[in-house]
Amino acid sequence: MPTPLVTIAAVVVLGIGAQWLAWRTKFPSILLLLGFGFLAGPVTGFLPQDALQGEWLFPFVSLAVGIILFEGGLTLRFDEFREVGKSVVNLITIGVLVTGVLATIGAHYLAGFSWEVAVVLGALLTVTGPTVVLPLLRHVRPAGRVGTIAKWEGITIDPIGAILAVLVLETVILLNEPAEAAGAHGSVWGALAQGIAFEIVVGVGVAVLAAVLLVFLLHRRLVPDWLQNPVALMVVVAAFAISNTLQEEAGLLEATLLGIIMANQPYVSVRRIVEFKEDLRVLLISLLFIILSARLDRSAFEIMLAPGPLLFLAVLMLVVRPLAVWLSSLGTGLNWREQAFLSWLAPRGIVAAAVASLFSFRLEEFFPAEAGRIVPIVFLVIVGTVAVYGLTISPLARWLGLALPDPQGVLFIGAQGWVRRVAKALDGLGIPVLLIDANARNVRQAKKAGLPAQRANILAEGVIDDLDLSGIGRLLAVTPNDEVNALAALHFGEVFESDEVYQLPMRADGPKSPATEIPRHLRGRPLFATDATFTALDERLNAGASIHVIHITDTRTLAALRDEVETDDGEEGLIPLFLVRGEKVRVYAEDADITPQPGDALVVLLDQTVDPGWLAESADLDADGPDDLLDGAPEVGRAAAGDGMPGRAIPPDA
Repeated sequence: MPTPLVTIAAVVVLGIGAQWLAWRTKFPSILLLLGFGFLAGPVTGFLPQDALQGEWLFPFVSLAVGIILFEGGLTLRFDEFREVGKSVVNLITIGVLVTGVLATIGAHYLAGFSWEVAVVLGALLTVTGPTVVLPLLRHVRPAGRVGTIAKWEGITIDPIGAILAVLVLETVILLNEPAEAAGAHGSVWGALAQGIAFEIVVGVGVAVLAAVLLVFLLHRRLVPDWLQNPVALMVVVAAFAISNTLQEEAGLLEATLLGIIMANQPYVSVRRIVEFKEDLRVLLISLLFIILSARLDRSAFEIMLAPGPLLFLAVLMLVVRPLAVWLSSLGTGLNWREQAFLSWLAPRGIVAAAVASLFSFRLEEFFPAEAGRIVPIVFLVIVGTVAVYGLTISPLARWLGLALPDPQGVLFIGAQGWVRRVAKALDGLGIPVLLIDANARNVRQAKKAGLPAQRANILAEGVIDDLDLSGIGRLLAVTPNDEVNALAALHFGEVFESDEVYQLPMRADGPKSPATEIPRHLRGRPLFATDATFTALDERLNAGASIHVIHITDTRTLAALRDEVETDDGEEGLIPLFLVRGEKVRVYAEDADITPQPGDALVVLLDQTVDPGWLAESADLDADGPDDLLDGAPEVGRAAAGDGMPGRAIPPDA
């Protein structure tokens, strides 16, 4: 049996190792966490059950779930809710009721539970898993409101479902206690109503008081920057403990509400707290799944793989969830595609696992033959829903037309003149683009050119949530300010993969030093060429350089193409910006190794000093010039870029 130190270290290593492996393999992390836990616990016995017991376990699990729900609440903003409020309210009321009732019936007839235990399990399975839903949404990036609905449902339904399950559990226990201990059974329903009211009063009251205290401390600058995250964690933990002490499991509602209040108050920024809690959430989820799955014994697999529980799982996914979504969608305006997407997105997560472990312990006294089956059944539902939904939701979203496979679009931070011309070139090749700028004139000019553009401060709170990034797969920070570009790259690093976040090279103003240069790990990948700073590109384009789309039709290499258009002073007359191959986009960066092939389209900057005869009129190019010309510029002719390489120029601003 390992020592306590080895046990703790093993749990941490297995948990974080599973998260890393999930990132490398693009596999649902919860499946790997459960797999590692099963291997370390019931399969090999490396983490024996005795090492994972004790009075500390369930309080730790409960507190960790509260912190996770607080972090989830920090992502919910009221301006999103205004758009999808009716759908969300229906899902967390009508949907919960339908799921609870049908899951109870299924648990009784299919999984073989008594009605008393079945109703507890049915109430427990009303929760979904935001720790699974949110990563899936980030991966799929569904278009429109359906992603917002799924996010709100996943986060708000957890405390509601958990509290409902606790109240049902307490009712079942009261009804099965001796009359002298429980009192007259006629008072049970009154006690239930009183419990619901007290849950709400305690949860809301403590959340409001904790939020007021935290805002006061931060707004009055009574806490230094380096202590803000620890103090926020202190308030969350203390408020959760107070709520649970006053009313059992009221802390779940309190933690979620505290997160929502902090996310929507206008007085202090919570960005640092959000980043800290995201890191803490990953650690807590990893530890919880390893610990809870390792506590199972080998007999749990026999329960999980029996025909009845497997049929119960199938009914939950194929009947209960679609029916709950359909009834909840009546009168909301959701179309069949959105309903189908939501019907296939109800994975269970850490809240279900944690509460099931607690309930199993509480029910042992009254239902010893059935209590031990609750946790295996819940883990079966977790594994099954995460595996099926996680592996199929992305293809389903693409089939429904709600998401694009491998999004290739480009988000431009900055909408200056030359940026609009580059974006217009990509748009003409069928690549989705979106331009963001704080300058109203730049945004107006982009829209006038037929480009999707939005006025926004990219560093503002919640700006990422306000953008429709469906079809967008990479970021290009191209403002005149290097620091803003670096901050944008850092800010959007949580949305895009690190190798798809780019920014223009830094200006070389004076000697470089570690004290003045932005560290490389805080910047995006450098764009285009070493000397392709904003100033250099702007000057060349203002002097007459142009943006062209060149269609490669022979095997000529890019080096030969560059040599052919070398300027009189020896400088490169052609700077490659993008390569489009079919529906795929490659961005030319300093560290990119890209070789054009026949059939590719190159978006390039052509220097003003290049012999104009190099681009000649050609009838070989289809009439695919831009329909909406930039700022009303005159229509451009069609051109050929060398032998067998037709191309077209993108018109400059008027």
